[in-house]
Amino acid sequence: MMLVWLVITLVVYKITKLCYKNISHILLSPVLVCPLILVGMLTLLHIPYENYNSGGQILSLMLQPATVALAIPMYKHRHIIKKYSLEIILCVVGGAVMAIFTSMGMAEVLGMPQQMVDSLALRAITTPLAISVSQILGGNPAMTAVFVVITGILGTILTSMMRRYTTLQNSVASGMMFGISAHGIGTSKAHEVGHLEGAVSSLAMIFMGIVTAFIAPELIPLCHELLRRFIL
Repeated sequence: MMLVWLVITLVVYKITKLCYKNISHILLSPVLVCPLILVGMLTLLHIPYENYNSGGQILSLMLQPATVALAIPMYKHRHIIKKYSLEIILCVVGGAVMAIFTSMGMAEVLGMPQQMVDSLALRAITTPLAISVSQILGGNPAMTAVFVVITGILGTILTSMMRRYTTLQNSVASGMMFGISAHGIGTSKAHEVGHLEGAVSSLAMIFMGIVTAFIAPELIPLCHELLRRFIL
């Protein structure tokens, strides 16, 4: 029974991915549709989450190797890192700091509990890194993953709208926006836009995760203190 739900998860993901390939709309993204279908199935069949996770946790265990695999696109696009190193550094560091401060500020104003605030602070980095850092900082990895998906979808929609309705047509800037604001989901969309956009977005996503993982342990407590002192 353990492997049944693992197979079902993979089959549902494959089907939703094929649908997204034929109808390329962000709201049909597999990372959104696949979980909704699985939750619906578990609810209708009255299957406890623990039963599902006995097989599904195998996929969770693969997140750490997936994190290490992020080094591959960094090596593949090393020439882009050299050419746009200053732009990448400035955008990523600024984006990481702003993402943490704005997320925590919004969560504190809404009166969320501290664990929820800490989980939301990591919404702007790709799922494998977000879950790992959330566990280290005492957040809720499951909620962090939900916030990451929501951020990716909204970031992709807003970046696409900016490209459509403004004069933002620079490939490097577009790639940066997709990677920093929408991580993996945005990077997938960036590859549809163009090769350079996709490459820059991949690098921005990776560096965003690395920078956030380094600064979050120090920045999150500082943010809590500043919010309590000056805002709340």
